[in-house]
Order: sequence, then C-alpha cells, then structure tokens
Amino acid sequence: MELVLMVKGVLKMLCSSDPVGLVESKLQELGYRGSILKSVETIHTVQDASRAVGVEEGRILKSILLMDRGDLVLALMSGPNRLDLKRAAGLLGLKRLRMATYDEVITLTPFKPGGVPPVGYQFPIRSVMDEDLFLYDVVWAAAGDDHSFFPVSPEDLKGYTGAVVGEIKK
Repeated sequence: MELVLMVKGVLKMLCSSDPVGLVESKLQELGYRGSILKSVETIHTVQDASRAVGVEEGRILKSILLMDRGDLVLALMSGPNRLDLKRAAGLLGLKRLRMATYDEVITLTPFKPGGVPPVGYQFPIRSVMDEDLFLYDVVWAAAGDDHSFFPVSPEDLKGYTGAVVGEIKK
C-alpha cells in the first residue's frame, strides 16, 4: 500500500513498495538534476556495478548499513575499500558499530542489500563518508534496487546525506 501526501505542491511517498521511487523522490526534493539509470545486468556487487556502468571500481559507491545500539548508521565507501568499523564509530563519536544484518536491512528500510542507496530513507540517518570518494569527480550509487543507479559528485553526496568525511577504510 502506498500513502501519498501533498506537501508544498510536491507529492511525497511515505510508504512504498517501490524503493527506486523513494530514492527518486528524495533526489528530486534535494535538487538533484541527473537521472536514475537502469541496467539489465545486476549491480549487486562492486564488480557487477563497475561492468554495468563502465567505470573503474573506485567510482562505485558502496552504501553500507550499520547498527549503533538499534539505530541505523550509513557508511559511504569507495568500491574497492573495506570499512573499518572502529574508525567509522570514532569519526561519529560512537563507541561501537556493527554491520546491519540482512534481516535488519529489509525490516528497517525498504531496501535490500545490493541496492542500498545513499538517500531515500524515511527517517534521519547518521552518515559517514570515505574520504577516497573525493578522488573522483563523479561516483555511481545504487538507487534502491540491484538494477538502478545514478551518478553523483562526492560533494553533492556529502550535502545530500550530511555525512561526516574521513578515513574509514582498513
């Protein structure tokens, strides 16, 4: 079931079985001027996404959901980099973070692993961003499922998510 509200002349989805639609709505609200693209091939992994988009793996954005005592936290990583949970927690002033389980991701968000986007959540989410993303003018992010993606500058991504930027890779 989908609930739609009219806010300032803009339709807003509050609940939706269309995760890509949630991302698209949020991007429009944020002033994003690009488009969400679709691939016949899956973009479930960094390697898949790199092949589908036709860019090096460093330009693929990994959006990783973490848990802080019951609250979701989002880590935004450059494709080949591995997340250091202690560094990410320290950057956010948290004691401890852990990876969200598959069940937590699908229960707490409308997204599934492999299509987790950096935006489109129906609640505020703290975010931390890998500084290596700023090595690129554009990175490619999942847009709600494992076939949809969009290009975005790291600077815009930081603004859209309110992420704290730092060294969070192993």
